[in-house]
Amino acid sequence: MIMETIKIWNSSASEKQLHDIAARIKEGQIAVIPTDTMYAIVGDALNVKAVERICKLKNINPDKTNLSIICHDISMAAEYSRIDNKGFRLMKENCPGQFTFLFPTVSTLPRAFKGRKTVGIRIPDALFARELAGAVGNPIITTSIAYEDEDYAINTDLIGEAYEGKVNFMVADDDGTTEVSTIVDCTGREPEITRQGLGILV
Repeated sequence: MIMETIKIWNSSASEKQLHDIAARIKEGQIAVIPTDTMYAIVGDALNVKAVERICKLKNINPDKTNLSIICHDISMAAEYSRIDNKGFRLMKENCPGQFTFLFPTVSTLPRAFKGRKTVGIRIPDALFARELAGAVGNPIITTSIAYEDEDYAINTDLIGEAYEGKVNFMVADDDGTTEVSTIVDCTGREPEITRQGLGILV
């Protein structure tokens, strides 16, 4: 079998593509999609089975690893995490961007997120990823694809080959990258960069 692949251009899906993809995510399907960093595995963050399926696929223990979500905008992020004024200003100045901001989690997220007190918030500089969260109507859980050979992180055909039978479908744009987001921990008194990636704070 060949991975079902939906092709988009310049991080922009047609209205019909976006509607269809969002409907499938809402049904509980999981997919590989492009972001502003690596290609990522995504699903409906409020669908417990989808979250559990992604954690199992990536061998993630949510009790030990922070889970991340893609939000359409800061307003959506504020519904699913506790953002103080300093964090709000930081996001406003740097989003959309290649960052993962760590904030305290809140009870609107499902139980898989409860093992950790923090959640990673992404508002990526990738139009499709943001629009998908908007079309779904709530955040989508996100985790970077796993790879052993760099080509399997970059070449969309090879990514599709690697994830055949593991996810429901793939959304392909341009080639991927092995670059990661910059992680900014906003849970302390002052924001702290815990991993420097592509994002440069302003």
